[in-house]
Amino acid sequence: MVRRSCNTGLDDRCRDLNGEIRQKNGSTRIDTLRRTYGEDFAAGHRGDMKLDTLLDRAGAKSLIDYLKRR
Repeated sequence: MVRRSCNTGLDDRCRDLNGEIRQKNGSTRIDTLRRTYGEDFAAGHRGDMKLDTLLDRAGAKSLIDYLKRR
């Protein structure tokens, strides 16, 4: 079982103190995102790459935009 260090709601997603779903920070590493989205997330890119760099190279505005394009 994975331990969460954040407040979760009924849908088990991390939330900020005000109850909003927490957004991924641009400095989040790709290998961290692979734990959530699977090992094939951002295939061909190094795990130490930052989310901002991936989005810039893919021409995506956000993580959601990137996921929709893939």
